[in-house]
Amino acid sequence: QVLLVESGGGLVQAGGSLRLSCAASGRSFSSYAMGWFRQAPGKERDIVAAISRTGGNTYYADSVKGRFTISRDNAKNTVYLQMSSLKPEDTAVYYCAAGPKRSDGVIDTAMGYDSWGQGTQVTVSS
Repeated sequence: QVLLVESGGGLVQAGGSLRLSCAASGRSFSSYAMGWFRQAPGKERDIVAAISRTGGNTYYADSVKGRFTISRDNAKNTVYLQMSSLKPEDTAVYYCAAGPKRSDGVIDTAMGYDSWGQGTQVTVSS
């Protein structure tokens, strides 16, 4: 497992942008596929985006396609989520997750991840 620490959340107006970061420490970061999830009050934790070990493959939930971009810098042990054109319905706690993966594929379900960050709040005002 790895230790994950998210940062970059905050309050933003609708239409604005935020960039979330997730710094990893522990075992080899490049051996992990990474993902971003979010959970709004009273709702389940849903996947937002995922990225493969090398960054060569990505996955996005339909609700964020064209607005969010996931990326990673293996030299810095960090994964990012660039969020643009934010909507009030994007308001949630955002979690970073890491999952071991032998191939260069993505993990698009929570069950595939074994390490989670503490979460960072994103609030989008209308």
